[in-house]
Amino acid sequence: MTSELHRAFSRFLSPAEILALSPELLVDQRRRFTATPDIILQPHTVEAVQNVMRHCFAHRIPVTPQGGNTGLCGAAVAQSGVLLNLAKLDKIRETNPADNSITVEAGAVLQRVQEAAGQAGRFFPLSLASEGSCQIGGNIACNAGGLNVLRYGAMRDLVLGLEVVLPEGTLVSHLQPLHKNTTGYDLRHLFIGSEGTLGVITAATLKLFARAQTTATAWVTLPDIESAVRLLTLTQGSFAERLCSFELVSRFALELSSAFSRLKKPDDGEWHILLELSDSLDSPDLTDRLAEFLYQNGFENSIIAQSEQERRDLWTLRENISASQRHLGTSIKHDIAVPIAAVATFVRECSAALAQKFDGIRIVCFGHLGDGSLHYNTFLPDILSNEAYSYEDAVNDVVYEHVLRHNGTIAAEHGIGIIKNQRLPAVRTPAEIALMRAIKAHLDPHNIMNPGKLLP
Repeated sequence: MTSELHRAFSRFLSPAEILALSPELLVDQRRRFTATPDIILQPHTVEAVQNVMRHCFAHRIPVTPQGGNTGLCGAAVAQSGVLLNLAKLDKIRETNPADNSITVEAGAVLQRVQEAAGQAGRFFPLSLASEGSCQIGGNIACNAGGLNVLRYGAMRDLVLGLEVVLPEGTLVSHLQPLHKNTTGYDLRHLFIGSEGTLGVITAATLKLFARAQTTATAWVTLPDIESAVRLLTLTQGSFAERLCSFELVSRFALELSSAFSRLKKPDDGEWHILLELSDSLDSPDLTDRLAEFLYQNGFENSIIAQSEQERRDLWTLRENISASQRHLGTSIKHDIAVPIAAVATFVRECSAALAQKFDGIRIVCFGHLGDGSLHYNTFLPDILSNEAYSYEDAVNDVVYEHVLRHNGTIAAEHGIGIIKNQRLPAVRTPAEIALMRAIKAHLDPHNIMNPGKLLP
């Protein structure tokens, strides 16, 4: 079949657009899944994407879109058919300071988009640990969140317009930088978070913002999460939209990152908050105001960054938590969210339940307390290999039971992919899932777009 596909696609693709099967595109970031496509295509133009989709639609060939291959839920793992890699669709088409927008192709790496915005005197706020390799199309497809959701929102809030190739090859393009448009259904939101199951995102127009002229950063050590929630509430009341990041770090997470980063822990305590304020105006007293605010409200156990290097060191401790866990072995990860007021109770009760059922289990808990989403990673004792996944359902049963008890979600920003799709009915009603299926059946009647992903 592979040779037949090669001949068929060679009729309208150049040799450079048909790739050999290479491990970096086939193995997912966590080395959990290996894709088994019949062929890998890397179109260089939107027209080439359309031609690929027309052929696949006519011949019922499955298509799995792939961005930077940094996903954590297996959504970009092709199980057959075409693995459609979009890395060559990477142009910055237009930067538009008047409309505070930038139009980029799906394969543009996030860091490059941030840099292009900066060169235009603007700021693109999506910030992720993988920003040096993840691509905008993938960020949109899983509705990425990251460090600045508290102030700027998730990817869904940052997209003004989309260009999408539908399964049968039709191009739907609305890239105008309009901040208001009430002409019927807003179809872009169908594709944001759809994980490649409805069409192929080829370009997007994104919102830009003013660059920060002043930044104030603090590391606050606290006895419990209830104190962290109190700090969040007070900070929002005092600094409003200037609060852009509010990150929760557990004692264990900090210990791991400190050793990995070779940076001294700012303090010793059960829980820590890394918070950052920013102002688009020059506000030289912002750091002093933050220090005074923390002292007056009883948060004396705080460190205020006094230089850019100190600020970078604090952020390095936060950002290296993920990498610092690797020596613990294979983790069973949870990308969850609960209402902020329920985070403390969830963490306390879920940790106790896991410890009771899995003796010696270790939990690395950290994440974006400002929007209620946590990275809740569990490590079973003495299991360093992927054998840990044989316990995944049992661990997830405990974690998700507590998430749902507190009206939370099992997927805050990483998506559903193939590892959570059978649990979708726990967080979406039968009516909602039926509507999702109806939309997919209409747009993708032959079920060629990323089959087996997202929907159960």
